[in-house]
Amino acid sequence: MNFNEFQTEAMKTASPRDDQREKLAYGMLGLFGESGEVAELLKKYLRGDGDLPVERLRNEMGDVMWYIAYLCDALGFTMEEAAELNIKKLRARHGESYSGIGNRTGDGA
Repeated sequence: MNFNEFQTEAMKTASPRDDQREKLAYGMLGLFGESGEVAELLKKYLRGDGDLPVERLRNEMGDVMWYIAYLCDALGFTMEEAAELNIKKLRARHGESYSGIGNRTGDGA
């Protein structure tokens, strides 16, 4: 599944909201909430409270992606457009040192 397919499918489950400010508030607060759940799971793991909960993290990160899709939709662009712009930004920032997918040594975005 690509980003555009994900966004299309995700938006089928979104409650209709007409007001732009309400859409942005809902999306932003949802994104913060779900990101917080990811952070909480990682914090507990790093604190030593058991094994890394990979499956729970996968589910929560999917929820983060849902809210990113929602915000992209509310702002009138696609997740794919956002992803492509991010890669262009990273290539511009890192120049010749940019090696693309699989490079886990940089500082990211």
